[in-house]
Amino acid sequence: MDDRPRCPWVDLSKPDYVAYHDTEWGVPVHDDRRQFEFLTLEAAQAGLSWYTVLRKRDNYRRAFADFDPATVATFDSDDEVRLLADPGIIRNKLKVRAAINNAARFLEVQAEFGSFCDYIWRFVDGAPVPPPPKRHQDYRSTSPESDALSKDLKKRGFKFVGSTIVYAHMQAAGLVNDHSADCFRRHEC
Repeated sequence: MDDRPRCPWVDLSKPDYVAYHDTEWGVPVHDDRRQFEFLTLEAAQAGLSWYTVLRKRDNYRRAFADFDPATVATFDSDDEVRLLADPGIIRNKLKVRAAINNAARFLEVQAEFGSFCDYIWRFVDGAPVPPPPKRHQDYRSTSPESDALSKDLKKRGFKFVGSTIVYAHMQAAGLVNDHSADCFRRHEC
């Protein structure tokens, strides 16, 4: 680890958390499978810490067919039972059902817009939304953009896509650049 300035939420005692911040969080995502991964993981996080989900991400990749929405959309009741018995993921029935449902909705969005990325980036006019927070207490949990995206996703039948979850997705997938003003990643993203 080095002494470069990072966002105040990063727990420097957790190397995997630091690596996630330094290499992934806030990097603009223009890949549909990665968008589906982040959407699924952010929904799984609801009510929990991101670090809890981050530590289970490899298990999620295994359990959810490496986040292939076309495969996840075909999951049936046997797959749901399998997932709810898997100690490597968050075994919440509503979250598991939401992931399967959201995969089918994701495919519908792809069919309508050509890609999920084409759809989602419209909510920020194709570029990450500034400005970055300056202090930890300046971080927001929603925005007008996340409100609009959440509303549209719900209208399309997505589950676990409230504005706070959607805003966290937008942060992770680089639709907003919420690296703090002094974070070394701010200008890189």
